[in-house]
Amino acid sequence: MYQIEENIYFYLLLLIPILVIGFLYVSWWKKKARKQFADAELLDKLTPEKSTFKPIIKLIFLSLGIAFLVIALANPKMGIKLKTIKRQGVDIVFALDVSKSMLAEDIAPNRLEKSKQLINKIIDQLGSDRVGVIVYAGSAYPLLPITTDLASAKMFLQMANPDMVSDQGTAMNEALAKAMTYFDNDEQTNRFLFVVSDGEDHEGNTAQIAQQANENGVRVFTVGVGSPNGAPIPMKQNGVFIEHKKDQNGEVVITKLNETILSEIANEGNGKYILGNNTNETIDEIEKIITNAEKKEYETKEFSDFKDQFQWFIGFGLLFLILEAFMFEKKTKWIQKLNLFNEK
Repeated sequence: MYQIEENIYFYLLLLIPILVIGFLYVSWWKKKARKQFADAELLDKLTPEKSTFKPIIKLIFLSLGIAFLVIALANPKMGIKLKTIKRQGVDIVFALDVSKSMLAEDIAPNRLEKSKQLINKIIDQLGSDRVGVIVYAGSAYPLLPITTDLASAKMFLQMANPDMVSDQGTAMNEALAKAMTYFDNDEQTNRFLFVVSDGEDHEGNTAQIAQQANENGVRVFTVGVGSPNGAPIPMKQNGVFIEHKKDQNGEVVITKLNETILSEIANEGNGKYILGNNTNETIDEIEKIITNAEKKEYETKEFSDFKDQFQWFIGFGLLFLILEAFMFEKKTKWIQKLNLFNEK
């Protein structure tokens, strides 16, 4: 497994496209200047030893040399030993509602983006805990299996959107059932499920499934995002507003936060309903819940004894720079004889 010590040096790779653009400009300028001096046939006679392909090869060598040296500056490291580490933490699964109603903008920027911000900030507060993510609308979709890689959880979370689930609606019961498959350790007593939703268009037996989850040792918490007064659902194409969603009668649909069903689900799941509109208050409350939970010890495997690998990249970088320096732009005699590049 690799680690990168200094990612910031990768910005130096921008030198390569700048170099290519400069090469193309200089080639165009030279060609233009030569045309003013003489025609192409005469120029070929005046410079019979000039190669047409070697400047390109030199550019490739120079680019590769720069690329390898930049990677060396970033100092990649490789883990050479896999060891088992004991940690203490809780298992947390987030079930995120990505139905169309979550696009309502009664909470800025909209309910879905607000929900993703909340989950991101909660993940930032976690330590040795494990996290999984499920998205759901008309059906539930496992976005990320339960993992200790919190950075990956945040990355996958940013991908969540209504287009990920083709069926519309709010299959919260299916999301709860799928979440149960995430908790693979029967001895894990500190297992939490956070359902982040506006509670719209739920199916009737969700509270019953929450009760079953609690009986299996999973506490179900709900986080409501939206306003009781509701808001229309904007329909957009490529980020541009088209119209508000309408029902079969042509009336604009108003979607409202359903706190009643969310509270009922949390009560049956031995959890708590939390209004998620105020970010700081929501984060503080959830952090207290997780902090006060009993930490269960579990084992995880991680790479250790990371060794620097920059010397290999320095070697390859210097090799390509030396090749570039010692390659002349005139034609090579033995290649001319093979005529591989049509240089005769």
